[in-house]
Amino acid sequence: MMENSILKEYHAVAAKRALLIIVFVLLTVTVAILSCAVGTHTSFFDAYQIILDHLLGAEYPLRSPEWWNDFYIFDGILPCVVMSIIAGAGLALGGTVMQSMMGNPLADPYTTGISSGACLGAVSALIVGFSFSSIAGEYGIISSSFVCALIPAIVVILITKYVNSSPSTMILVGTAISYFFNAVVTLLMISTDSDTLHSAFLWQIGSVSGSTWSDIPVMFLTVLIASILVQLVSNKLNIMALGDNSAKSLGLDVGKFRVICLILLSVLTAAIISYTGIIGFIGLISPHLARFLIGGDNKFVVPLSMAVGAFTLVFADALSRSLLSYTEIPVGVVMSFIGAPVFLYMVMRQKSDREVF
Repeated sequence: MMENSILKEYHAVAAKRALLIIVFVLLTVTVAILSCAVGTHTSFFDAYQIILDHLLGAEYPLRSPEWWNDFYIFDGILPCVVMSIIAGAGLALGGTVMQSMMGNPLADPYTTGISSGACLGAVSALIVGFSFSSIAGEYGIISSSFVCALIPAIVVILITKYVNSSPSTMILVGTAISYFFNAVVTLLMISTDSDTLHSAFLWQIGSVSGSTWSDIPVMFLTVLIASILVQLVSNKLNIMALGDNSAKSLGLDVGKFRVICLILLSVLTAAIISYTGIIGFIGLISPHLARFLIGGDNKFVVPLSMAVGAFTLVFADALSRSLLSYTEIPVGVVMSFIGAPVFLYMVMRQKSDREVF
């Protein structure tokens, strides 16, 4: 009898958590449509109708008002919106894995140097002459980002293997590597021409402006595969969150699992940063908010964190197009304005570091 009661209670809690995930997904879709409306100066329902008609195969006379609205939304704005959704979900996923793996609420791909490495790879490829205008250039930038993202991951693994493999040590090593890579990026930027400097600068502050449908597949597949893999090992992430000693006592090979997670995060981060540049705070605040809403079970935290990250970044993207009438603010700047006070508030309202995590 008691087992049935416990089972019913578990299913009720799981249903509430699933409902919360669905709510954030619906909010993300709503804001995505609203973002298209803001970009074309139409109403929400007009933007929704244009998107629906396009999906149903509607065709319009060339250069008619309906044709232009369809063109602006589907070829100009919607790729950026979809890019924001995928990037937000991917960065939130990376932050969730990092925080659980490290047992540290301040951990994300940026504080461990992986993002700085990926940024260095992308900027180096740009300076060499690669661009997204060709397939070879696109994969050249991605490959360079991936290789350079692996460098800090490998360095962190090697140093902590011989010094101290604690999570705090890994974050300190990653922070030092991040500063070093940022210095190299700055050195490269001041030695290049103005056009390349502009592209490299946008990479450092983060932007989805100018995204096209051809930019979507690589990032989408990477985030999709990574999310499936992380969901499959969510129970191990729960064990890692208990601390190294507890995880080892439960039979988990902590060192090997961390290496696998770092490699996965390197691939994930490189695939996102190659297209968007560095967008901060998503991987930091999304897991916090997810845990605050539904607790610490990564089986639910992972999808909710991704939904929160997608919603947050697409909301920031909508703001980036609506704050100024004469120009578009890079979404990385808007995200910093949103993320910094939200994160400070979330930290200040907690009574202890344990509750923060």
